[in-house]
Amino acid sequence: MTTAAAPLVRQHIAGAWVDSRNGRTYESLDPWSGEVVAVVSAGDQDDARAAIEAADRAFAGWSRSLPHERQSVLLRAADIVQRRRGEILTLLARETGCTRYFGDVQLDFALSLLRQSAALPYAADGQLIPSDRPGTRSMAVRRPVGVVGAIAPWNAALALTGRAIVGPLALGNTVVLKPSQEAPACGALWAEVFEEAGLPPGVLNVVTHAPGEASLIGDELIANPLVRRLSFTGSTATGRRLAEAAGRHLKRILLQLGGQNPLIVLDGVDLDHAAEAAAYGAFVHQGQVCLCARRIFVERSIADAFLERFAAKVSSLPLGNPLDPRTVIGPVINRWALSTIGRRVEEAVAAGARIVAGGTAAPPCYPATVLTDVPEDIELAFDETFGPIVVVTVVEDREEAVARANASGFGLAAAVLAADSVQGLEVARRIDAGIVHVNDQPVNDEPQMPFGGTRDSGWGRFGVGFVAEDFTELQWVTTRDTPRTYPF
Repeated sequence: MTTAAAPLVRQHIAGAWVDSRNGRTYESLDPWSGEVVAVVSAGDQDDARAAIEAADRAFAGWSRSLPHERQSVLLRAADIVQRRRGEILTLLARETGCTRYFGDVQLDFALSLLRQSAALPYAADGQLIPSDRPGTRSMAVRRPVGVVGAIAPWNAALALTGRAIVGPLALGNTVVLKPSQEAPACGALWAEVFEEAGLPPGVLNVVTHAPGEASLIGDELIANPLVRRLSFTGSTATGRRLAEAAGRHLKRILLQLGGQNPLIVLDGVDLDHAAEAAAYGAFVHQGQVCLCARRIFVERSIADAFLERFAAKVSSLPLGNPLDPRTVIGPVINRWALSTIGRRVEEAVAAGARIVAGGTAAPPCYPATVLTDVPEDIELAFDETFGPIVVVTVVEDREEAVARANASGFGLAAAVLAADSVQGLEVARRIDAGIVHVNDQPVNDEPQMPFGGTRDSGWGRFGVGFVAEDFTELQWVTTRDTPRTYPF
């Protein structure tokens, strides 16, 4: 296939757009059409090292910049994203198969993130602490850490890349971004936006890599002593490897990992609303969102009525080209993902599961699929399947629903649909997850919220009001106006 018309995505290092030092490139493909979206520089550890050194050089100036200077850059970046909205929606569709519905969600999140984060430079960065030593003033002061390594995923490439870089930048850090091999143009987009917004050279650097070569960049981010913090959003398996490696270097890492998220449906709910909520929560962006409902537990008394409505709703979801604004279910990200989804469904059916909606691949798409009677010992039941698949399980009562919801190593998000919020809160407080929504589905995020999970879903919290915990150092400082008396 010709690549003559495809744009070149280069690396952004020290304020310049540069080819990889090894001269290699790869093609980023549209998951719907298979066309070449971009020809991408395939960087390695040498490029990562250059980006880290550029970020380190830029840190002194950026960390001492005045609050209004940082705020102005962030607000100008928001205006640029707003101006380029149509172009960005098209890029998200072509690079990641993102439909208009989820594209709008990402755009609105990014705009809110930038505008809210513009207040961070003015946030109080310390506190006075009473001291028992006469004449001593004691303070706890937050300072930017230095270079932050940000490893971002493809599935919500605009929103989650923005989340990885905007908070650290607002706090006075510099950043080296490694976007996913599946979404390099979205990573480069953020560099373009901030360059136009007036961010000084070297404050944000972007290093791209070829498929299968993420470790060339990731290993350098972990091992290089100039990198003081890391953030990673992605799979639990990769997050565990990164955490182990970061631990050897005593380097803190913020991890937002996978989820096998439960949605509990209790007797007394509006079943039509429950079916609508469950369909959105399970199938937005083809189920390729870490927050998506993977397991639905419904009380037996309403199970048949709920399942009838839910299957009908799911079967009606339009499937096809993500550039068509009517499409709800677009393509999955690549052939490997399509194969994995199909294999897991076939395995479940062979073990006795029943398909009540979907279940037959329509390459490059997989339709929204609902299964019941899924045995607990197969992959679909206990491991995250990143695609448009959800398992419905009938439970006797809310006690069993909570027990089944907690019978997982994951703890990212959960939701409870109940007759009233009091009933829902009583169930929600017993669910072991970092995020729980009552009378809503689990796919929710706002930039100011403490976003993160427990157990195998990671540690630490994103969120405008919470990122300082991970991306600043807390320093104890004392001052005295008079000499102190010493015992010897």
